[in-house]
Formats: sequence, structure tokens, C-alpha cells
Amino acid sequence: MSTVAEAPVSGLVRRILIVPEGTDAETSIASKDAGASVNVGFEGFPGEVHSGLTRNACVRVRDMYDKGTNIRNVRQISIISEEDMAVIAEAMEIERIEPEWLGANMLVSGIPHFTLLPPATRLLFDGGASLVIDTENAPCAYPAKEIEKAHPGKGKLFVKNARQRRGVTAWVEKEGSISAGDSIRVFIPRQPAWPGAAQD
Repeated sequence: MSTVAEAPVSGLVRRILIVPEGTDAETSIASKDAGASVNVGFEGFPGEVHSGLTRNACVRVRDMYDKGTNIRNVRQISIISEEDMAVIAEAMEIERIEPEWLGANMLVSGIPHFTLLPPATRLLFDGGASLVIDTENAPCAYPAKEIEKAHPGKGKLFVKNARQRRGVTAWVEKEGSISAGDSIRVFIPRQPAWPGAAQD
């Protein structure tokens, strides 16, 4: 039996973006439009600051590795959903949140509770590419700074309102292309929640 099962929902790719190589996160994490299509390799999106087969350990894995330790890169691509962004924007009392402000690489729609998709979920695209979700992309101060530029006084509201809504990080399991307008098939791992520890 397969270890994953196709979910009874499908999504749609709305936009494709990149944070260009050489971008300094301390200055800005803003992503830029990457056109209608991208050819996805095992390293991620070409020209993207987070691409690569390995990466340096950062604060997100500080309980396991010293900062700068070379580890496998499972944070190649950042994906957010229109639905989650709408909920955050409403809670922050602003009209909308642009994917650029979050440094997102892909904006999708149609998949309920997108940020809560479990790790190891597979996303399959019309152009043959397949991505594996690693974890929730926890909200942090960097997007808050971008939002503050557009909506002074509102950036400080981002982190508390974006928990479990900021989207996910993913890595490439199968090369191919991803285009705006592609449908997304969703395959969920056949695994119950681990009973060995309470979830936060």
C-alpha cells in the first residue's frame, strides 16, 4: 500500500516569485515576480536565495545544530495560500497581504487550511514537478518589517496573527516545471499523530 493518499481537494498556482540570490535578509526579504513559469531543479528555483542542496543551519534549527552547520536544504521553497493571507489581513485590519512582503516563492489557492498540511505531504504540479512539504514556515519579524513599510503601525501585528497561517516550506522531490494556472494534486501521508508527546 502507498504511504500517501490523494486528498479530495486540489489547488491552483496563482503566482511564482523569487527572492533573488544575494538578497540580505537584514535589509529586505521581499520576493519579486518570476514570470509565468519556472523550471524546477533538485536545488529549487533557479536564482533564488534559498536554493541549493544544502544550507547553513539557522535559528529555526538552533536546538539541534550550531548556527552555520551545513545541513540538507529542506527549506528551498516558501509557499503561501490566498485563503490564509486573507485571514491574516482581516485580523490585522488591512486590505490584503502581498506575497512579496513574506518573501514567498509561490501563491496558491483552493486548499483549505493550507499551512496545516502535515510534513511529508506531496504537491504535484501539471508540469511534472513535485514538492515535499517540510514544516510550517513560522512567522517572524522579517515579514513584519515589510508590512510595516506598506502599512505603518501594522507590522507589529503580523507574528501573533500569522501563526499556523504563514504557509509552509518545501523541497523538490521531482524536477519539472511549475506555471501560474497549474492545478495542484495533494497527497497526504498515511500516518496518525504521534501519541508519544503532546503537540504545541
